[in-house]
Amino acid sequence: MMNKTKHCYYWEGINALGEKVHGLMDTTSTAFVKVELHKQGISSRKITKKQSLFLNRKKIRPIELASFCRQTAILLKAGIPLIRSFDIVAKSQIRLTMKYLIQDIKMQVENGLSFSEALNHYPNIFNELTCNLISVGEKTGNLEPMLETLANYKEKLETIKRKLKKALIYPATVLFIACLVSFILLFVVVPQFESLFESFGADLPPLTRAVIQISTLSRAIGLPIFLGAISLGYSFFKLRKYVPELNLFFDRLSLKCPIFGVILTKAIIARFSQTLAVSFAAGLPLFNALDAAEGVIANWIYAKAISQIKEKVYSGQQMNQAMENTLLFPNLVIQMIAIGEEAGSLEPMLRKIADFYEEDISNAVDRLNHLLEPVIMTILGLIVGILVTAMYLPIFKLGAVM
Repeated sequence: MMNKTKHCYYWEGINALGEKVHGLMDTTSTAFVKVELHKQGISSRKITKKQSLFLNRKKIRPIELASFCRQTAILLKAGIPLIRSFDIVAKSQIRLTMKYLIQDIKMQVENGLSFSEALNHYPNIFNELTCNLISVGEKTGNLEPMLETLANYKEKLETIKRKLKKALIYPATVLFIACLVSFILLFVVVPQFESLFESFGADLPPLTRAVIQISTLSRAIGLPIFLGAISLGYSFFKLRKYVPELNLFFDRLSLKCPIFGVILTKAIIARFSQTLAVSFAAGLPLFNALDAAEGVIANWIYAKAISQIKEKVYSGQQMNQAMENTLLFPNLVIQMIAIGEEAGSLEPMLRKIADFYEEDISNAVDRLNHLLEPVIMTILGLIVGILVTAMYLPIFKLGAVM
C-alpha cells in the first residue's frame, strides 16, 4: 500500500485552559490534524495547508538561510540524519515563515525528493548556485562541508552588503537631521518671528528679509514639490521593472558617484570573486560558475559584462582576456586571475581577491565617514547658524536703537 503524501498544516485553536494556541503539523489531511488536536484536548478553529507558492512570496533574509545551512551542517557532522536535522532546526526558528519553509522542505524530502530537488521548488528563496552546490554535495557525499561552505559564502555576501549600507547610513542620517531642522525653522519658527517683526514696523536687515522670503516660498510650493518628488521616485521605482534602460542608466550613474561609486565597484568585484571561488570549490565548470556570478550581481552594467565574459569563455577565450575587454575590472584583478589561470590555482587566487577587496571596502567606509563627519557638521552648523542669526538680527538692532 502506497504512503499518502504529507503536507505542512498551520493550525489555530483553543486548549483545555481556554488559551489560544497555534502550531504546525506534518500529516496527510485536515481530518488528521483535527483528530490529533482533539487527542491533545485542543479545539481547532483554523487549519490551513501551507504551499510552496505561499512560501515563495515570503521574504527570507540571507542571514537566516546562512544560519539554516550552518545549523544543518553541524547536526549532520554530529551524525544526526537529515530529516531529523530539519526537525531540530525548524523548532529552533523564531520566525514562523522560516519554520514553515524548513518543515515544507523536510516533507518534500520525506516524500522522495532529494534535498537539492526540494530547494528547487523555491526559486525566489534559493538561487541556482545554492541548489547546484547542494546537489554536488549530495552526489559526492560531502553535503555537510558543502553546507558549511554555503553558510560562509552567504555570511560574506551579507558582510559586504552591511559595509555598503554603513557607507550610506551616516551621511543619510545627518542629511535627514539637517532637512528636519531646516523644515522646523522655515515652517514653524520663522513665521512666528515674521509676525513679531511686523508688529515692530521697522526695516529688516537684508539677511532676515531673504530668510523670510525663502520661508514664504517654501510654505507656498514646498508641499507640492515634496509630493511631486515622492511620486516621481515611486514611478521611477515601478518603471525600473519594465524599462531595462532605466536600470542601466541608474546603475551606470551609481558607479560614477564620487567616492560611493568606487566603494560600490569594490563590493561588486568582491561578490563576483567570492561567488566564483565557491563555485570552483564545489567542482562547477567555469561556464556554470560565471552563470552563478551573473545571477548574484545586482548591478546591470556588471551583469551584462559578466554575460559577455561568459560568451567569450564559451568560445575559447581565457577569462582574464575576456574581463580585460569589458574595461570594468581593475588591472590588479585581471593580472591576479591571469596568474591563477596559468598556475592552475584560480580558486585560491579568487579568494585572495575577494578577501583583499572586503578589507579595502572596510577601510574605504571608515575613511569616508571620517572625511564626511566634519564636512557635514560644518554644513549643518552653517544652515542653523544663518537661520538663527537672521531671526535675531532685528532684535539686536531694535535693542541697540532703544
